[in-house]
Amino acid sequence: MTNSLSSDAVQPRFQPPFRWGYAVTLGGLGAIVTGMAIYNLRGIVFSVFLAAFATVGLDPLVRWFQRRGMTRTWGIVTVILLIVALLVSIVWVVLPLVISQINALATSIPAEIQMMREQGWFDQANAASNGVIGTFATWLTKEISDPKFIAAAGAGVVGLGFTIANAIASGFFIAILTIYFIGAYDATKRAAFRLVAASRRAAFTGYTERILGNVGKYLSGMVILAFINAVYSLILLLLVGVPGAFLIALLAFFITLIPLVGTILTTIAMTVLALFHSPTSALIVLIFMLIYMQVEAYVLTPKVMSKAVKIPGSVVLISALAGGTLFGLAGALMAIPISAGVILIITEVVMPRKDTL
Repeated sequence: MTNSLSSDAVQPRFQPPFRWGYAVTLGGLGAIVTGMAIYNLRGIVFSVFLAAFATVGLDPLVRWFQRRGMTRTWGIVTVILLIVALLVSIVWVVLPLVISQINALATSIPAEIQMMREQGWFDQANAASNGVIGTFATWLTKEISDPKFIAAAGAGVVGLGFTIANAIASGFFIAILTIYFIGAYDATKRAAFRLVAASRRAAFTGYTERILGNVGKYLSGMVILAFINAVYSLILLLLVGVPGAFLIALLAFFITLIPLVGTILTTIAMTVLALFHSPTSALIVLIFMLIYMQVEAYVLTPKVMSKAVKIPGSVVLISALAGGTLFGLAGALMAIPISAGVILIITEVVMPRKDTL
């Protein structure tokens, strides 16, 4: 009798196939609906992630104000006021200047091409390229001067205007979220830490604070380096006389946020654009940008990024390529700090545990 009861106890409970299939189907449909909802909300989710990364990157600035004698509250208020001032300056100063420079470039390109054709080096370069450079210049001048191209460009400008408007709206949304996140940063962290078991809370808190601190220093360091690069590029292009210097420098700021390849890409683009102005301008831009690259690599980067986590160059390139493929430039910028956090977890958590086994 006892053996019979024990055998019945170990037998698995039978589930009707209909009930099992119904549960699996509902689970699959729920997963599909959840995935579709997240996909439809991908813009908002991505903006929230960008605001969170901006908050982590601005936290070192708050702590910098604290080290200068401010309280945490006044440091947060100061950073929020700086964000508001930045938004106001973008609307009243940067945006009109960018629009005017875009119009100036659109009208000056044919004149720049004509001036380039009249210079003595153009004929030699055209002969060396078997007429490829001359053919390209003729085609570009013809296309830009064509009324159909102007009409198409007008339609493109309208579309570009809507794109810029959407980008500005998204930027303001991210900025407002960042302001809220900065104000609730410490409270949010404390609430998140309380979700961890008390026996593991101290270790989890320590590792999380180190990861957030290193990622924040990395983000703020990259912004500082990109700002220095943009200011240097603006001054150099203004001295050389290249049209659209402010617009090019603004684009250089966002591109150089990507380490290693950002400065190289901006150097190539600035040299090519300066070549339309004159070969001398292109040579000057190339030489001074190469000098800046050395100063940035051996002086600025070690000084600015000394306290941030070190990321191997191969990881930077792979992360930037993967993030850029998924979400564009913003994805490339976000992927690198995520890689920095993963590297810190591996070096500070995984490897020490492996050493004790």
